[in-house]
Amino acid sequence: MTGNVSETIDAFHRGAFHIVQPKGRGHRSGMDAMLLAALVADERAIRVADLGAGAGAAGMAVASRLDGAEVVLFERSSDMAEFARKSLKLPENARFADRVSVIEADVTLIGKDRNQAGLIDDTFHHVIMNPPFNDASDRLTPDALKAEAHAMTDGLFEKWIRTAGAIMIPGGQLSLIARPESIGEIIAACGRRFGGIEITPIHPREGENAVRILVTGIKGSKARLALRAPLIMHGEGTHKFSDFVDDMNNGRAPYPRR
Repeated sequence: MTGNVSETIDAFHRGAFHIVQPKGRGHRSGMDAMLLAALVADERAIRVADLGAGAGAAGMAVASRLDGAEVVLFERSSDMAEFARKSLKLPENARFADRVSVIEADVTLIGKDRNQAGLIDDTFHHVIMNPPFNDASDRLTPDALKAEAHAMTDGLFEKWIRTAGAIMIPGGQLSLIARPESIGEIIAACGRRFGGIEITPIHPREGENAVRILVTGIKGSKARLALRAPLIMHGEGTHKFSDFVDDMNNGRAPYPRR
């Protein structure tokens, strides 16, 4: 932990890399970011965009696990972007820091404005995202930084997925994690942009309702949607992660596509 009382330095992938995060305010990354990163299973030399990257945990997890990945972290909040830059300066992250960059940009921009902000058309093999998930009508937190990261706006998935489709090369992969209630909006936003959509529900335990969904799609694919077998986080009566979830969380194994 850092000596600065307003932030912490947290280890991920069992110490393979570290992230500087705000303490007591803002969004703090955890399991969701690691599961999202595990959706990128590509050993080629690839370019990856992390939209709404926050402090950069998901994007850095990809760069840490895949030596051929060049990652760009796109984040609107200057405060959160600065945490990502601090993380890249840590000695623990030196082995991949030169393959990760940070760009402050609003991922909902369109056309020329989007390109000028650094979100360049037809550039990335993979786009990952963990968009804000709280409905705007939910009780807002007094923490302005956290509210910005968590509050969903109208048409959010349409705007974010539109950008993903624009900046991705044909055949590139979209990956995201969201709450189950967003499934309809996500599928609608993918529209004709993405096919071969695969949805994996994440359940805390057997017999409990899903709390998250993992979604992947391929730009320009005509393949049908597939609902995959659920991912069960814990065994009955325990908080210990299942072996497969633990492997994903710690960067030892990606989540395989069909």
